[in-house]
Amino acid sequence: MTRAELRGDHHVHSTFSDDAHSSLEENVAAASVAGLTQLRLVEHVRGDTAWLPDFVAAVRALEVPAGLTVRTGVEAKLLDAAGTLDLPPLPPGIDDILIADHQFPGPDGPWSPSETAARIRAGELSAGGALDLLVEATMAAMRRYPGNQLAHPFSILPKIGLDESALGPERLAAWAGACAATQTIVEVNEKWACPGPEAIRAARAAGVVLVASTDSHRAEEVGRYDAVVRLLETADG
Repeated sequence: MTRAELRGDHHVHSTFSDDAHSSLEENVAAASVAGLTQLRLVEHVRGDTAWLPDFVAAVRALEVPAGLTVRTGVEAKLLDAAGTLDLPPLPPGIDDILIADHQFPGPDGPWSPSETAARIRAGELSAGGALDLLVEATMAAMRRYPGNQLAHPFSILPKIGLDESALGPERLAAWAGACAATQTIVEVNEKWACPGPEAIRAARAAGVVLVASTDSHRAEEVGRYDAVVRLLETADG
């Protein structure tokens, strides 16, 4: 792990998330084996999630090996163009919010990827309009919830039939500038292989903090990077 970014895994799920398979203890043990110094334990939430105090208590009860710092987070989906997040009240002990593009942030609420793709195919929404909506909604969320983290930025684009390369330098500069202004951390995500090299370069130019994440749902994935290494090296250019 010669790159500083690779010494941490800043997006790791446990069985508190309904689609994950490993316990908090297993994730901490895997991070130690992988030689990590930073670990962020993150769970999916919705507006009606009620178990966060139990999650915080379980994290506090963990035996953390020397040399490993553990932080917490909740992953909340972006709901609309105004930057609203699907977020419950957060108890003390939750360190950060991860802003996630699981749904497309439409003006009237969340659109599924398939619905958004259908709107683009039907000509109801142009490709450029979709890109503008996504970037503007993401920036709005960062302004509403500053000092947090972007989860798998732009991962929704392939799901709606668009490529991240279509964002272009002006949108990326605006996005990166908003990240810097709101002190938002940007994760480079192993699972979804995003954001791409151009977005990484824009973030670096704006002075944004970049971190690596696996978005792991199994302990054996924690701290294991392949796509992230390729993206960072390509961005080095």
